[in-house]
Amino acid sequence: MIDLEHIHRDFQVGDQFVHALDDVTLHIDAGDYVSIMGPSGSGKSTLLNIIGLLDRPTGGTYRLNGRDVTDLSDAEQAHVRNREIGFVFQAFHLVPRLTAFENVELPLILAGMEPAERQERVREALEAMGLTARARHKPDQLSGGQRQRVAIARATVTRPNVILADEPTGNLDHTSGGEVVRTLEALNAQGIALIVVTHDPLVGERARRQLHMLDGRLHRDVSGHAPA
Repeated sequence: MIDLEHIHRDFQVGDQFVHALDDVTLHIDAGDYVSIMGPSGSGKSTLLNIIGLLDRPTGGTYRLNGRDVTDLSDAEQAHVRNREIGFVFQAFHLVPRLTAFENVELPLILAGMEPAERQERVREALEAMGLTARARHKPDQLSGGQRQRVAIARATVTRPNVILADEPTGNLDHTSGGEVVRTLEALNAQGIALIVVTHDPLVGERARRQLHMLDGRLHRDVSGHAPA
């Protein structure tokens, strides 16, 4: 499903050259459950951004479902993102002036879906997250856990093949964070690949496969597959 070959990502910071990713080769299967861990600055979020087509590698090749997506145009990458990848972030990234329903509906509007199908999809996504009664509430009327579940509904309403979650419990208390993790795991049990970046070892160790980054390199794969 996801194939990264010799991925590099370099940044110029002042007069310094930073290797954010240094020769990363990685394969992730459809339906896999992977956590990415490591200290700050190890390349975790950079790797997730490249997998999510939010950033481009400096070198190497990225294939998604057998298609080389490395050098697609911005518009082509946006099309792939909208249809195949769902995102869940620490900061929720909900639009404050929109209701929960409207936030979840937004990616379907961008995809050009007809209103009747769009609204049915949104109702199903909110119901699956237990948010039917909160559909007309705006983000500031929701708890942190509810806002993250709206974000998950938005991530899954397009029926993606993979969910990328960047510190999804970082802004939540222990109870709400646990609920969010179980919600994501339930989606993974339905066959959606789940990739979670986390600093929390209790969250990371729940994944079937745990990748550890260090200094921009894939340092350890605890599933037993030696990093290439």
